[in-house]
Amino acid sequence: MDSAKATISSKHELLRDLLKQVSRLFYTTLVVVPANVRNQVGVAYLFARAADTIADTELIDRSRRQSFLNCLREQFVGDQIDWAQIRTIQQAMGPLQRDSAERTLLERLDECFRLLLTCSPDDRRRIQRVMTTLTQGMEMDLSMFPGASVSDLTALKTFDDLDRYTYHVAGCVGEFWTDLMCAHRKALANWNLQQMSGIGVRFGKGLQLTNIIKDIAHDLQRGRCYIPETMLTEVGLKPQDLLDQNNSPRLRPVLNKLVRLTVEHLDQGWFYTMAIPRYETRLRLACMWPILSAGESLKLVMNSPDLLNPAVRVKIPRSRVYQIMSMTTGTVACGYAGTAYWGHLRKQII
Repeated sequence: MDSAKATISSKHELLRDLLKQVSRLFYTTLVVVPANVRNQVGVAYLFARAADTIADTELIDRSRRQSFLNCLREQFVGDQIDWAQIRTIQQAMGPLQRDSAERTLLERLDECFRLLLTCSPDDRRRIQRVMTTLTQGMEMDLSMFPGASVSDLTALKTFDDLDRYTYHVAGCVGEFWTDLMCAHRKALANWNLQQMSGIGVRFGKGLQLTNIIKDIAHDLQRGRCYIPETMLTEVGLKPQDLLDQNNSPRLRPVLNKLVRLTVEHLDQGWFYTMAIPRYETRLRLACMWPILSAGESLKLVMNSPDLLNPAVRVKIPRSRVYQIMSMTTGTVACGYAGTAYWGHLRKQII
């Protein structure tokens, strides 16, 4: 028994150490997640961050990045892990990282897989499933956008492309979260898993659309326009026109439409949050924080005259994030107070 406890303690310490090195902000927010699902969420986050780092390493060409992403995804398809392939990814990608946290993560990727093996078979399958979908989305991103600068600017073709992309890189996380929580939290045992998973998908899509909208100018400089060509055509714009800041007023109708859709998705996320029983305070807070932070970001977007200016980053200060965390924690995830806050934000957005 003492040996088993020591093993569990060692696993927790390893995960905490990895998370602290990779993202102190995520580690801080993860603390609020209920203890019996905290490790699974943490391991899934580390894998997602590692895959994203591989996809964004521009010092090697896209075909090699796609190859490494494919190698990573293969580790989640079956029950066997190819440790030689993991070492190959570590040796090839780790030294190329300028960010120390991302370099550390890839150098310790093998430890992430050892943590995965300590999860229950059902939880392991949940993490494998979400990682398979996420890496497919990242490979989709690399194939849809062949360049890395404004000279190679490419846009998604249709709204369906955008919807499919947001599912693969964020909506699937809502499915994973719902499946995991329903399996481990007795308060959610009576949830309709299929219905709530669908709402969870919309929750994730809303968060991803928020990122897309606030990062338009930054993504354009990287050769990526996530606003579909069909939507731009409706207002007489082409992707290259967005490189001219003077076209911001012409983009506004498209932006308004995307923001309304994003808020509708986040409304579903709020419905999802309020469906969690009040006494599941930690779980409620874990859902409240990203929605309210997204709302604050969208408010900045709607008030920004420089959305197409790559020198300006539309980002809420970390102090505001901590204020949101403090306010909702102070009210013990009160639905009345939280809904009033979300309603106030909505009025300032749309």
